Amino acid sequence: MTDHRALQLHSPRLRLRALRADDAAALFEIHADPRFTRFWSAPPWTERAQAEALIAQDQLGLAEGAHVRLGVERLADAALLGTCTLYNIHPANRRAELGYGLGPAHWGQGYAGEAVRALLDWGFGPLDLHRVEADIDPANTASAALLARLGFQLEGRLRERWIVGGVVSDSAIYGLLARDWPAARPPG
Repeated sequence: MTDHRALQLHSPRLRLRALRADDAAALFEIHADPRFTRFWSAPPWTERAQAEALIAQDQLGLAEGAHVRLGVERLADAALLGTCTLYNIHPANRRAELGYGLGPAHWGQGYAGEAVRALLDWGFGPLDLHRVEADIDPANTASAALLARLGFQLEGRLRERWIVGGVVSDSAIYGLLARDWPAARPPG
């Protein structure tokens, strides 16, 4: 697999790049916010060491090509807004899963769509993926709307798939094929 530690993607307002040690404070602040983790697959973080561990884990994953989690950095001020990820990359089937999350202060400004669009361009381009999947909480209507705008199709619902912090939730499974991306890709 390919080492992705030097990977950088750009969009009009953003840079997607590997997380660094100096991102730990911002990453912790994002993941410690219950509004952020409301639809996340883990409860709010309680220690900065959790951010440090994720950054270290990501460096290994990027080096091995096993997953690509990139920090979403605003070009205007170099602020870390969140992350955008392709994980469970399966080279033989040219398939990966998509994850993304921004701190609540950055919601509703189009950053998530811009970041995901850049990552999908790379995933369906140089990475040569055939299919990308996303698993979201069906109650996360903002994420469902984003996926629909990006051309993802709702393919099914898995009942009571997650239990996070004692809360049981379903999964809505979305998929996007490489052949559909050129027509579905929003401009920008």
